[in-house]
Amino acid sequence: MSLRVPADATVLQGTPAPALGDPQTAVAEAIANPIGTEPLAELLAKRKPKTVAITISDITRPVPNRDFLPALLETINTAGIDDSHIVIIIGTGMHSPGTEADREALVGRDILDRIEVIDHRADDPSTLLRVCDDPPIRVCARFAKADFRIVTGFIEPHFMAGFSGGRKGVCPALVDLQTVRRFHGFDTMADPNATMGNLRENPCHEIALKIARAVGVDFLFNVAITGDHRVAGVFCGDLEQAHQAGCEQVAKWTSCRIDEPFDLVITSAGGHPLDQNFYQSVKGMCAALPALGEQSTLLQISECSRGVGSRAYTDLMLRYDNDWRAFLRDIEANRNETRLDQWEYQMHARVLKRVGREKLGFVSDGIDAEMQKHLSVTPILGEGDVQHRTQRAIDEYLRNNPAVRVAVIPDGPYTLLQLP
Repeated sequence: MSLRVPADATVLQGTPAPALGDPQTAVAEAIANPIGTEPLAELLAKRKPKTVAITISDITRPVPNRDFLPALLETINTAGIDDSHIVIIIGTGMHSPGTEADREALVGRDILDRIEVIDHRADDPSTLLRVCDDPPIRVCARFAKADFRIVTGFIEPHFMAGFSGGRKGVCPALVDLQTVRRFHGFDTMADPNATMGNLRENPCHEIALKIARAVGVDFLFNVAITGDHRVAGVFCGDLEQAHQAGCEQVAKWTSCRIDEPFDLVITSAGGHPLDQNFYQSVKGMCAALPALGEQSTLLQISECSRGVGSRAYTDLMLRYDNDWRAFLRDIEANRNETRLDQWEYQMHARVLKRVGREKLGFVSDGIDAEMQKHLSVTPILGEGDVQHRTQRAIDEYLRNNPAVRVAVIPDGPYTLLQLP
């Protein structure tokens, strides 16, 4: 989307990550020279597993699975494990199960025809296995029972867990509803350390890592990607060491330092596939927080082709109908009973505390105009498409507020803003 902004507007971006010239070769080299552990081929030769489980991210994440799954599968096959003893599990967490088209988009028809590909079902007790009693933790049984467990994914700044990737491929990707609720509980989300780019004393990170350790991950395969979703880096091997190395590199690529808040901040929800619903769009809002002061206005643009989000999340937004303060009072008073998807509204409330609903503009064509009026935002409605309405909102703001500081965050939640 092209927008007109003042000539002195600041574009907030990190240093663009360069795409690898030959991702397949880089993947093969990384598998053969992992971080903090023996090569995958050697691990498989020593363990001699009969079954292997590989978990991948769901359709909301732009992970270039087709660039690395063939090499992983070839290594596994070479170790003597037949395709019939391999399962690929889509780590849906609490997201809706995917369609056949989603699965094909994720892994490609050739792999879909060869390998069993299933969705994790956090709501189906028959598919879960209890791996811990205190607290009780249940995970995808197919993953937990496999003789060898591989977690894949990509690393990006994450608005509550610090960074994605690593342990998040197990929790919340493969756990049950109750575990997700603890992972996203009121106190966890209220902790200021549960924020973008931070792993130190981050309860969200620590809970996920503890659960991943309890389940056991034999090999991690994470990538970093460019703005157009190509492989920029490969970080594989030990669950913690490889992830840490990836986070450090991604932080260098995505970080952007700012001196002080701006008056008007225009941001995205990360583009396809992340901005498919309003639930995911909250990440773009939260990523902009370091650029926002109490008098700032935030203009959030998101496609939302799949609407608001889950039924539970939609009902939650309708129930409180913009009264986010009442929502916060209720979940704090009932802090031991985490409702499904309340965590996203709680993170959304961080932005509302800073600028208020009136200064949180939202532009989308994917959600019915009437519904937008109940989502604790100020919807930018009227004639024209998203681009037209966004430009009109920018122009009106500048007419009413001359000589202001304007910032644009093209990559939205993929940009790690840092104040001094």
